[in-house]
Amino acid sequence: MDILELVKVIVFGIIEGITEWLPISSTGHMIIAERFLHPAVSKEFFDMFLVVIQLGAILAVVILFWKKIFPFSLKRDTPLIKKDIMNMWFKVIVAVLPAVIIGLPFDDILEQLFYNPLTVSLMLIVYGVIFILIESKGQNKNFAINDISQLTYKTALFIGIFQVLALIPGTSRSGATIIGAMLIGTSREVAAEFTFYLAIPVMFGASLLKILKFGLHFTSTELIILFTGMATAFIVSVFAIKFLMGYIKKHDFKVFGWYRIILGVVLLLLMK
Repeated sequence: MDILELVKVIVFGIIEGITEWLPISSTGHMIIAERFLHPAVSKEFFDMFLVVIQLGAILAVVILFWKKIFPFSLKRDTPLIKKDIMNMWFKVIVAVLPAVIIGLPFDDILEQLFYNPLTVSLMLIVYGVIFILIESKGQNKNFAINDISQLTYKTALFIGIFQVLALIPGTSRSGATIIGAMLIGTSREVAAEFTFYLAIPVMFGASLLKILKFGLHFTSTELIILFTGMATAFIVSVFAIKFLMGYIKKHDFKVFGWYRIILGVVLLLLMK
């Protein structure tokens, strides 16, 4: 494996680490990157690679939020199970169900119908406009839910239903769930944090399915590509998550809306 191909893998890992967590669509950015970088691998492997490098991004969430997501206590004289964290995980499971029910049986159909530059471009623009409209109408809005513990099972289910929209590429999984959460009264901080938690089972499950579909017969070069991509995505994700959580404490999501619109237009122009 030559240095140039390794650099390409690192670039894809950087893109994944940034765009997976910011509501700007990792798929749209990957399409642009693939158009210019042309990785020297089979299409089947590359399709699997783009999903599996998400495992590196997941690890970043696990490490950064470990104290908030690990439901067991290892200290003596304390309950073994932390009920508040366990309840949070039950709500995550409820929120994941809509995507599992719809995504699993229709995965191949959705991929055939919507995984193309035109769909991605249109979804980037549409949801960019939605972000701007929501933030414009909700300026100085007092959200009813300002802590993860305030999320109800009903709210979690609604957020999960919005996550289903992300099955169409270009929507952005984080973008769809954040928009949905804000529309039903969840603050930006809680919406983003719950989105991170949702990503753990969703992205792990998607990665596992892609690996099983591809098969476990990897060449040494393919393994290097996978682990390099995951490691890069992990490192970049740590900074991207910290940036987003700090940014939304003082700013709204309008800038991401405008960015999505610009990116969507760029993609449309590249198709000509």
